[in-house]
Amino acid sequence: MPDARFFTPEGPFSLSELARICGAKIANSSDDAQVFSNVAPLQDAGPEDLSFLDNKAYVDAFAVTRAGCCIVAPDHANRAPAGVALLVSNEPYLAYAQCAAAYYPRTEDGYIPASADECVHPSAEIGAGTVIAPGAVIGPAAKIGENCRISPHVYIGEGVTIGDNCRIGPSVSLRYCIVGSHVTLYAGVRIGEAGFGFARGPAGAVTVPQVGRVIIEDFVEVGSNSTIDRGAGPDTVIGAGTRIDNLVQIGHNVSIGKGCIVVAQAGIAGSTQIGNGVQIGGQSGFAGHLKVGDGARIAARSGVMKDIPPGFTVCGMPAVPIKQYFRQVAMVSRLAEKKGK
Repeated sequence: MPDARFFTPEGPFSLSELARICGAKIANSSDDAQVFSNVAPLQDAGPEDLSFLDNKAYVDAFAVTRAGCCIVAPDHANRAPAGVALLVSNEPYLAYAQCAAAYYPRTEDGYIPASADECVHPSAEIGAGTVIAPGAVIGPAAKIGENCRISPHVYIGEGVTIGDNCRIGPSVSLRYCIVGSHVTLYAGVRIGEAGFGFARGPAGAVTVPQVGRVIIEDFVEVGSNSTIDRGAGPDTVIGAGTRIDNLVQIGHNVSIGKGCIVVAQAGIAGSTQIGNGVQIGGQSGFAGHLKVGDGARIAARSGVMKDIPPGFTVCGMPAVPIKQYFRQVAMVSRLAEKKGK
């Protein structure tokens, strides 16, 4: 459910209105006037929420969802739980994008102080011992804990919460996020910008509103100019004690466990789940919707395209178990030597 501190939905919309908005056909319902007040992921949705199924990896979640209404392709409609109204579409992600845009036509906070005297909004709460440098902007209803240091030209958006003993470096921006205690964000970090979410329509790309948050747990460090996108519906989560190097990109809905290491220029695509204690080498890339088990290790410049079991070490493009990778390298080397002769 989108956090009301950050997002206020339009609506509610009736089933017939939603069908008209996205061009879908109504099924599993005899009440076209039934209304739905919000959008939510399959696993979190309740009877008044609209959700969707687009990726077959989530069919099991769809089969037990408590959502009041779901957008679904014809092939998966028979897996719907009893009592869930359906909007059947050949392009369920596009249909969801259109409906979500109706609920959230505006998803960008835009606090701009009228003068230097209003750089800290009167409704913001600042803890004892916290130091705010010149040029920092603190938005409405933001909460900052005790003994924090906020550097010059930091932007902290409406409703953002920061715990105690945090260090926020120069020119950092924080929006749509909840930050724990003892967190360090180095210069130029961007937390909570919109994830790269869009559906392809006849007239081009249709932006999917990103109405989740970023949750950063205690004792996390994020290196300079790294970016962590807010969720599209589920939150993006960075587990306690994780260390993220410079120039790392973490996409929407990603979940990173506790005590992980992510080295420079790694990129993690949306909805990937990374377990505890995972080590990720520099310039590694991850496809979306993957699961990486606890204690896995990913060598530098690896391309991860499928799930990795706990404790595995992988290498290469595409990434394979490291012993297999070195066997492949040795085989190619021997073939090259024979050809040279």
